[in-house]
Amino acid sequence: MVSEALPLVARRDLQTPAGPLALLEADGGAGAPAVLVPGYTGSKEDFALILAALAATGRRVVAMDQRGQFESPGPDDPAAYTVEALAADVRAVAADLAGPHGWPVHLLGHSFGGLVTRGAVLADPSAVASLTLLDSGPAAISGERRTRMEALRPLLAEGGMAAVYEQLELLAAGDGDTGAPRRPPELVAFLRRRFLASSPVGLQGMGDALGGEPDRVEALRETGVPVLVAYGAGDDSWSPAVQSDMAARLGARHAVIPDAAHSPAVENPAATIGILRGFWAATDPPARRRPAPRSAV
Repeated sequence: MVSEALPLVARRDLQTPAGPLALLEADGGAGAPAVLVPGYTGSKEDFALILAALAATGRRVVAMDQRGQFESPGPDDPAAYTVEALAADVRAVAADLAGPHGWPVHLLGHSFGGLVTRGAVLADPSAVASLTLLDSGPAAISGERRTRMEALRPLLAEGGMAAVYEQLELLAAGDGDTGAPRRPPELVAFLRRRFLASSPVGLQGMGDALGGEPDRVEALRETGVPVLVAYGAGDDSWSPAVQSDMAARLGARHAVIPDAAHSPAVENPAATIGILRGFWAATDPPARRRPAPRSAV
């Protein structure tokens, strides 16, 4: 396997009409760029282990904080966190990467980010080279995750972000595998800092969006945009069966990521990178495909 130099990852802000959006960017070349969108309570750092390696194939790859997440400030209005409003932010980032020629951009949405990127595709399919739904679903989240989200709503109103975070940590400890490695102290500190830096109004608004999104699978299929449905073998948000059915309804490519649950980019980055590289290479717009290496003579 040919070794590749990994591009540097840089932090920048993109100014949009709705406010600044915090980005992590790796610039690996002029190939079709990609935008990675995190899920509910996530951030751009969720893609830190895959960002540079994806860009090394010869493209710019950007991970973003959605409005209200971590380093992207958000409005103090829950109505500003609809899927449509958040999708407009994704489109702004994509347009920035597309440049003056308006080249189509690959989109990836993790979990709730999948519903948001789907909204961006439905708003303007011509701007999108492909869509990857990573551990996402066809409609609003349900089951235990939905129950927990609803249970935390009064706690947010009464005790704020700190109270919600402490409860989430207690729930995670109760669900945890006793044989799993302990999280490094610096990771624990970052996760707390990220959560507390996020907008409580954004948490409420995104929760409303995550709990109310209708099934829009047929509308997505009708766009003709190539779709990859990928998820961890042990995903516990939308079940693997639900995601597999969604892939069939879309006529989409379908990939199960081993040794991973709901966060394959963290839990099995090597497999996630390989799947995305293959999908993007197959769906790059012809004018932006990386030239094939010349055969040795």
